[in-house]
Amino acid sequence: MNFAGVSDNQPDHTAQHPFNPLDKANLGVSVADALVARPLSKLPPKTPFEGAGVYAIYYCGDYLPYERISRENRDGRLHQPIYVGKAVPKGARKGGYGLDSPPGMVLYDRLSEHASSIQEAKSLDLADFSCRYLIVDDVWIPLGESLLIERFSPLWNLVIDGFGNHDPGSGRYNQRRSRWDTLHPGRSWAGKCKPHSLSKSQIEAEVRQFLEHSGE
Repeated sequence: MNFAGVSDNQPDHTAQHPFNPLDKANLGVSVADALVARPLSKLPPKTPFEGAGVYAIYYCGDYLPYERISRENRDGRLHQPIYVGKAVPKGARKGGYGLDSPPGMVLYDRLSEHASSIQEAKSLDLADFSCRYLIVDDVWIPLGESLLIERFSPLWNLVIDGFGNHDPGSGRYNQRRSRWDTLHPGRSWAGKCKPHSLSKSQIEAEVRQFLEHSGE
């Protein structure tokens, strides 16, 4: 029997390679899809909440080097995150997955930290940022973050490092300032670090080059 559009001589690749819903790549995609389906929220979210998980931060302002990102996110579409990240329970930071560890408000706290960093930056306005976040079972959080980075190639993950950095503490300010803090000065602790080897204009050139070639 030959159904319309199907050849009797055509191999059935689906039968040869059955879909495995428990394959780690498929599980990661399901986490990423679930995050994208979440409603948008202010940064940080208005109401504190408990849980660990993944998140995406979106920019829609008038900082000229980011014009292409803003264009992608106009009219409430918000297609292109500028940064994605994860917040894991404390046990996961010591080498484990933090399984069954009470997460507390780690995801909300992480988003609040990011909001503070943006507020301190002289070249950014917190009102131009929003986020999506998803509470996720511990074991899928790192995989979900990796899939989101691969899917969206966010600028602050791949080119402008340092957005998620913390104060290194007294005695460690001999390290170099990050690209993010060079491009967006304002965090007091970052000003104590040594200057980056690249100038602000050189980093802006890297941003333009990256965005010009993204999506090709």
